[in-house]
This record gives sequence, C-alpha cells and structure tokens, in this order.
Amino acid sequence: MKKIVFFVVLPLLLIIVALSVYVLKGGRDIDTQEAFSVPIDSVLHELPTDSKLAKKEVQKVKKALSALKPAKPYIVIDTHANRIFLRIEDSILLEATCSAGSGGEFIDSTTGRKWVFNTPRGIFKVDSKIPHPWWRKPDWAFLEEGEQIPNDDGERLDPNMMGDFALGFGDGFFIHGTIYERLLGVSVTHGCVRVGSDDLEVLYNKTPMGTYVYIF
Repeated sequence: MKKIVFFVVLPLLLIIVALSVYVLKGGRDIDTQEAFSVPIDSVLHELPTDSKLAKKEVQKVKKALSALKPAKPYIVIDTHANRIFLRIEDSILLEATCSAGSGGEFIDSTTGRKWVFNTPRGIFKVDSKIPHPWWRKPDWAFLEEGEQIPNDDGERLDPNMMGDFALGFGDGFFIHGTIYERLLGVSVTHGCVRVGSDDLEVLYNKTPMGTYVYIF
C-alpha cells in the first residue's frame, strides 16, 4: 500500500496540483516551489487505506491526466539547446534549430528604463498567424543603435526582419523567421524564437490557431 501511495498516487496528484496552479495563474510561467507548496499531508489524507480502493483512485488520476494530453500536434521549444519541435504524443513531425532569448539586458542611460531579453517559459497557445509580417521596432531597438526614438510610427516598421511568417504566442512574442540564419542555434534574440525559412514554412502550414506551445 505504501508503494502505491508514494510511488504512484503522490506523483500523479502533485502533477495535477501543478497544472491547477498553472490554470489559476492564467497561463503564466509556474514557479516550481509555488506549484508544489501544498502540504503533503493534505494530498494524502483522503487516500483510501484499502489497496483495491487505492488502485481505483490511481486509475481515476491516470484518466484525468490523459484528458490533459494535447489531442493535436503541439510545439515544444528547448531554449537551452535552441531546438524547436512540432510533435504529437509519440512522434516528432518536425525538429529544427532555432534561436531563443539571449538573457541579456539593456538599460537606457538617460531614463533608466531596463529591458531583459528572455524567452518566456511556460505553456502558451498560438494566438495569431501572420504571413509576411512587419516588425514594429520597439524603443530599445533604436537606443541599442544609439539612434533617436522616432515620433513617426512609420519609421518603426521593418518588412524584412521577421522573415516570411510569424506565429504569435502572446505578449508580443513570436516564432518567426530571420535574416540572420547563420546565427541559428545561438541564444541571441530579444525574446522571440527565430527559425530558418524552410522549417518555419513547414511549422506555419502545420500549426493551426490554438496550438499549444510548451517552452522550457
């Protein structure tokens, strides 16, 4: 009975607790300590002492976890190895080299404004698909080059920097192309995820709106 509790039921229940925290946080990245801050006793105290009943509870938990598995293809981005995958549960449909955020920061010496260039970690969804996207250069893009921030919004628009396609996954972050394909595989971006043109076209064509994006 103890083996069932500690090696099967407890890990499954803790996963559900973590996922519940994620949902309650509205899709933001989960802090591991926060997600698993529920006392162990509160997780275990309702488990039946009878081994047969305990096994039934395990089956219920497994069923609940199965319902949470993506039924359609989903994207996985490994920001440490700079690899991006389009996959289903048991198969990889696309594996490619990408570039994620550099982790660097920039501070405007005049105003003190600070930008940190990380790719967000967590679970997201594709919420926009844009062919031939134009990049609207933010303030830091001008300040990094020692240029004045323009008053005319039209001076911010760049039709080439993002490549042929862009997949938005919230808060202004995109999976998109790049004119710097030689740097793919290196963490050099300001937070977006860059992908080579051929792989990006496959990803774009096979990724419907609402596709889950898992970033770690």
